[in-house]
Amino acid sequence: MGPVSAAPADDLTLSERWLTVPELVDLFSTSPGRIHRLFEEKTLLAARVGGVLRVPIEFLEDREPLHELRGTLTVLSDNGFTDDEAVRWMLSVEDALGTSPIAALRAGRKAEVRRVAQSLL
Repeated sequence: MGPVSAAPADDLTLSERWLTVPELVDLFSTSPGRIHRLFEEKTLLAARVGGVLRVPIEFLEDREPLHELRGTLTVLSDNGFTDDEAVRWMLSVEDALGTSPIAALRAGRKAEVRRVAQSLL
């Protein structure tokens, strides 16, 4: 099973910019296979946006997947979130955090984000 789910995340306004797999291949100077392995390993997450598999730019830092992302994505997956649902949750304001989970992760609030993610069912 890959990063595709039935519920599309068509709201392009959730992210400042979305990157396609070919753009990630160029950015990371790697192969499409490695990008798909990052999705499978929950190191990086993609959603279908406009019918195309895309990654929010907020999930990257210094041309690599944001290090703090992996554990949170695993928690969401373990709680039954599809990849599209997890992307939407990561980018939407979460009341318990007062900001989006991705913004909280980027601000160094990893433990708090994972605690909130674990409470979701």
